Amino acid sequence: MTNAPILVLGGLGKTGRRVTDRLEARGLAVRPVSRSTPIRFDWADESTWDAALAGTGALYLVPPAERWGTTPIARLLARAGQRRVVLLSARGADFAGEPVHEREVRENSPKWTILRPSWFAQNFSEGEFTAGIEAGRLALPTGDGRDAFVDAEDIADVAVAALTEDGHAGQVYELSGPEPLSFPDAVARIAEASGRRIEFAHCTPAEFAATVPGPLGELLATLLSGVAQNVGDHVSDGVRRALGREPRSFGDFVARTFASEPVQA
Repeated sequence: MTNAPILVLGGLGKTGRRVTDRLEARGLAVRPVSRSTPIRFDWADESTWDAALAGTGALYLVPPAERWGTTPIARLLARAGQRRVVLLSARGADFAGEPVHEREVRENSPKWTILRPSWFAQNFSEGEFTAGIEAGRLALPTGDGRDAFVDAEDIADVAVAALTEDGHAGQVYELSGPEPLSFPDAVARIAEASGRRIEFAHCTPAEFAATVPGPLGELLATLLSGVAQNVGDHVSDGVRRALGREPRSFGDFVARTFASEPVQA
């Protein structure tokens, strides 16, 4: 490792800010960037790229979710030069062949690590499902399909290890929690822990996509439809391979996040 700052794209996001916190806790220089940070980074504005990259070393790369089919990652890495890159992808992203963003990282970075997490547990508390949880009704096109939700804390731990330690180059880590759960079961656990009445409702992919602005809604609807087909109904060993320990459970996440909420009448 050099003393150059580690560049964290999506530095204010669910994983990016956790990666940043861990790097800072180790006393390492880190530069978290997004469209709203003092040093801006915007995938859609290439004029922001050079200032974000300047003087940095390793790179935590969060691709633009709405542009997975055709990404500008190769152009970014051409400017980044020979540096360590840790890519946040997704478990199941390769169901139709190697996705573009993963291929571009493999082809343009000499030291790459790919993280493929399952659905984040934190989507229920600070992500796409938060509004439904807060409203007391979460409607998704997942049916009773199951997924082994991964804790974003584990994703950040693996990312930091890959950014700062040897032995992770060329590795693809599929990350999950220790048990598959259905979304109705996950919602029921949150309701029980929080003492609130929260129901799960079934909807069609089109109905869900209409609730999320822009092309991201269609992407999420497609991925959630995959849950209905149980494409994520298995446990992956990436956390154990990368860190030598078992992943945090969904129950751990619920207890930390929802158990202290006041009971509502």
